[in-house]
Amino acid sequence: MKKLLLFVLLTSTLAAGAQKVGDTIHAGNCIITGKVSLNLSQSYFSNWTAGGTSNLTPIGKFNLVFNYKKDKHSWDNWLDLALGYSYFFDVAPLKTEDKLEFITAYKYQLSKVWYFTVMGRFATQFAKGFDYATDSTTNYISTFMAPAYIDLGPGIMYKPNDWFFVNFSPATPYWITVLDQRLANEGAYGLVPAKKDTNGVVIENSKRVKSMFGAKLMMVLSYEVMKNVTMGTKLELYSDYLNNPQNIDVNWQVLIGLKVNDWLNVDLQTTLFYDDDIMIRDKDGNIGPRVQFREVLMLSVGFSF
Repeated sequence: MKKLLLFVLLTSTLAAGAQKVGDTIHAGNCIITGKVSLNLSQSYFSNWTAGGTSNLTPIGKFNLVFNYKKDKHSWDNWLDLALGYSYFFDVAPLKTEDKLEFITAYKYQLSKVWYFTVMGRFATQFAKGFDYATDSTTNYISTFMAPAYIDLGPGIMYKPNDWFFVNFSPATPYWITVLDQRLANEGAYGLVPAKKDTNGVVIENSKRVKSMFGAKLMMVLSYEVMKNVTMGTKLELYSDYLNNPQNIDVNWQVLIGLKVNDWLNVDLQTTLFYDDDIMIRDKDGNIGPRVQFREVLMLSVGFSF
């Protein structure tokens, strides 16, 4: 399944070539833009005494923006897909990127810069993920819809220009789903673990959905800081009124893109994530909530439409 998903993302790059670069699709009150890209890194070693393992790391990405606007009403949608693996010659492939995120927002314009909104987000991953430091083939720690993050709530948006907005939703239901029963029973991603007898046998399965209710702040910026250099960032903060509201969940993504020409880019992507309900074991065996961080630097071949 994971190979099929990666194949679809990578080969769709060729399909995008049929679109003229820079095109925007207009259909009545709708505007559609998108980008398909193939990100690659590669290393090869032969008799290299300093050590090293030959590898190839392809990452397929697909981004789509669909906007509808009529009078004071508008409906904006963002779809972000990515899947990638590092392929080594002597070990199983290691997942390096896996993302399925959809954000939708209804907006009603109140003034030049203020909007009433109803905004929702769905995020999960396509394929199984592993703790590669200990296991790469058997005991996965994530999979499709395990976890998945879903929220939806009314709010107010400040949008002074085309490259920045901040949205505050003071009453936002938020669900974390772990549809894989084994992971749910283990208490993964903040769920309550299953009840077990003295022999460790499960006598009552864990619920596979955790419900929260709180406030959410989202800030998005996408700006050309200098010629051919664009910085995009999205910061999401969430406080659960029902459980330790002082502990703020953080999801901060940054993408810096250097445009070489119409189809070649160099991308630096970082993600910082923190959720105090997610317990992580460190190298010394200590378990607790920790800041999660990831950075990817890639050469990107892509087409826009």
